[in-house]
Amino acid sequence: MNEKRFFNRIKLNQDILAKIAKIDQLQGLWQGSLRLSPQILGRLKSWVIITSTGASTRIEGATMTDEEIARFLRGLSSKRPKNRDEQEVAGYADLIGRIFDNWKTIKLSENWILQFHGILLSFSGKDQAHKGKYKNSPNKVVMTNKQGQQVVLFDPTPPYLVRPEMQAAIDWTNEQLANREIHPLLVIANFIFEFLAIHPFSDGNGRISRALTNLLLLQAGYEYVPYVSLDEIIEQTKADYYLALRATQKQHKTDQEDITPWVSYLLGAMVKQAERARQLMENDKPEKLLSEKQVAVFRLFDGEKELGVAEIVELLNGAMARDTIKQALSRLVKLRLLERIGQARSTRYKKVL
Repeated sequence: MNEKRFFNRIKLNQDILAKIAKIDQLQGLWQGSLRLSPQILGRLKSWVIITSTGASTRIEGATMTDEEIARFLRGLSSKRPKNRDEQEVAGYADLIGRIFDNWKTIKLSENWILQFHGILLSFSGKDQAHKGKYKNSPNKVVMTNKQGQQVVLFDPTPPYLVRPEMQAAIDWTNEQLANREIHPLLVIANFIFEFLAIHPFSDGNGRISRALTNLLLLQAGYEYVPYVSLDEIIEQTKADYYLALRATQKQHKTDQEDITPWVSYLLGAMVKQAERARQLMENDKPEKLLSEKQVAVFRLFDGEKELGVAEIVELLNGAMARDTIKQALSRLVKLRLLERIGQARSTRYKKVL
C-alpha cells in the first residue's frame, strides 16, 4: 500500500482528528499521573483478561458469562475444556495474557500472527488441522435474508493471494509505525481493517484482529490497554462495529474505497477506553467504571436490600437479558460495589456499605 491509497481511503475529518487528540491527551494523563499500586494494576490486568476473553468470544457467538469464565479459568490447569465455548475461552485467555505480558518482545510479522492463531485454537480438537495456517478455501461472509436465501455480505481475499497481501499489509504497517509520519492510531486502524478484509484464516479472524489491536496499541505507547478492556467496549457497541465494517468492506479494492466509517468507529471505542483509564486514575469512585447497563443494575440496590437474579429481571421489566445481568453483577462484585451471599441458585447480592 502506498500513502496515496492510504489517504484516499481515509477522509481526515474533524471528528477523526478530535478523537485522536482526545485519546492522546488521556494517554498523557495516564503516563504523567498514574498513582495506582502494582498490586492494583496486577488485579486489574487479571480481570481484563477475563472480561476481554468473555467479550471477544461472545462477539463470535459464545455464551459464557464473565463469572463463568473466571471459575472455568481457575480450574483450567486440572481439566481440559469440554465444549466449544470453553475451548474458545481457554484459547483467547491464553493469547491475550501472553500479549499483555510479552508485548515488548513480540514483532508484527507473519510468523507471530500464525503463532497467535495456533495459540487461539490450541484447545479445539476440530481445528487442529488448520490452526496456525492460512485458509486453503474461500470463506465468504454470508447472511440469510427473510426469504431464507444466502446473501454474500463480503467476499474476502482468495486463498492464493492471502500470503502476499498479508505480507504487504505487515510491511507497510511496520514501516509507518517506525517512521511515525502518519499517526499510529490511523496506521493501526488501517491494518486491522486490512486484516479483516483479507480474512486470512478459516476461523478466528475476529478474535485475532482484536488481539492484534491490543498488541499494536501497547507497542504504540498506550500503556493502559491491559487495565481497561477494549474488547468489552467493542462487545457493548457490537451493532455499530458490524455496521462500520459492512459500510467499508463493500468498496474494498475499488476506486470508491473509503474506510472512514471503520476508522471513526474504532477511534470512538478507543476514546471510551481512554476515558475509563482516566477514571481509574481518579480511583475514588469505582462506579465511574461502569457501563450504562451495570449502572442500571447497581441502582436497584438501596440500603441493605438483597436481590437475586430473578428479582432483578423482574425489577427491570425484562429490559435486560439474564446473562447481561449476571455479567453486570460479576463486574459489580469485582469492583467491591456489591457482595455475593450464598451460592448457585440461592445466590443473592447486596451493596457493600
